[in-house]
Amino acid sequence: MKFIIQREQLIASVQDVMKAISSKTAIPILTGMKIDARKHGITLTGSDSDISIESYIPTEEDGMVHVENIEEGSIVLQARYFPDIVRKLPEKTVEIEADSNLKVTIRSGKAEFNLNGQDAEEYPQLPKLQTEDSFNLPTDLLKSLIKQTVFAISTMETRPILTGVNLKLSNNTLSFTATDSHRLASRDIPVNDATVEFSNVVVPGKSLTELNKILDDTEEPVEISVTNNQILFRTKHLYFLSRLLDGNYPETSRLIPEQSKTVLFIKTKDLMHTIDRASLLAKDERNNVVKLSTKGDNVLEITSNSPEIGRVAEEIAVQSMEGEELKISFSAKYMLDALKAIEYDDVKIEFTGAMRPFIIRPVNEEPILQLILPVRTY
Repeated sequence: MKFIIQREQLIASVQDVMKAISSKTAIPILTGMKIDARKHGITLTGSDSDISIESYIPTEEDGMVHVENIEEGSIVLQARYFPDIVRKLPEKTVEIEADSNLKVTIRSGKAEFNLNGQDAEEYPQLPKLQTEDSFNLPTDLLKSLIKQTVFAISTMETRPILTGVNLKLSNNTLSFTATDSHRLASRDIPVNDATVEFSNVVVPGKSLTELNKILDDTEEPVEISVTNNQILFRTKHLYFLSRLLDGNYPETSRLIPEQSKTVLFIKTKDLMHTIDRASLLAKDERNNVVKLSTKGDNVLEITSNSPEIGRVAEEIAVQSMEGEELKISFSAKYMLDALKAIEYDDVKIEFTGAMRPFIIRPVNEEPILQLILPVRTY
């Protein structure tokens, strides 16, 4: 195997693929990165058996030559050293050559590295998913779906199913839902050309976080295919495969209150900044609790009280307020996470009493929903 490749292109692909490679894998060869050279281009593969990523560099694209002088072949290289070598090479192009004894030479300018490779035949085959049952989403929309939900997954392994995001596609509507049982984040979007439906598809939060890092902010489509235990996200140059979590995701729709007793309309940023300031004195508390009280005349008071440290109080004007007077306590962190995830200037908050979950949505009725359970304070 032999080829000459543009270093920038190679670095970008190596960084993407590294997100799937772990030093803590039970299969030794998976600590390596597979390089596959074909006449049409180079494919890099990394996997930790939970996530598998393939990144493809075409020989030529849009009139730019990325790879030349290709002699076909495959090799697995130690992922611990290869990325650093590539990053620090002196010239714009890199020549990589592997001989029949699996010895690999990496040259760039006057620098030459010799590495021991491993036989690519021993690298596990990635499952090729049937992609008839797939649908497309614009990349930037997928990224915002992930961003608006994945933060609410559970980090506790006691209920593994809650460490993932539940995907559901039915009646041409795709829903993403995440909950750690103290809060919930969900968003629905219309998907018009979907020929497939599914309900209990739970993708590990870690997989979605890594996918979000790799995807570019473009409107290019991502093709999504689901089987009973894996999900595939595919773009022009990327193949991202993740296992799904086993088990049934809890029915979350019954958590969402049907009616509300107090409704506030407020500027997202104003509320965020006020809660952020109030939480300064609640840092050491386990769940940094702040308290919200309605004051009449479209004014709220946000307070936080920490007996050892002190107290903070701030009044904030709301655009409008309907319904009953209210005093409620909640985690400042959860509230800030939720407000950050709603990328709209104005929010509507619906309360059904001091001990019932409350809901935050954008005012424009976009189907984004954040639900938070209050904290009991005595």
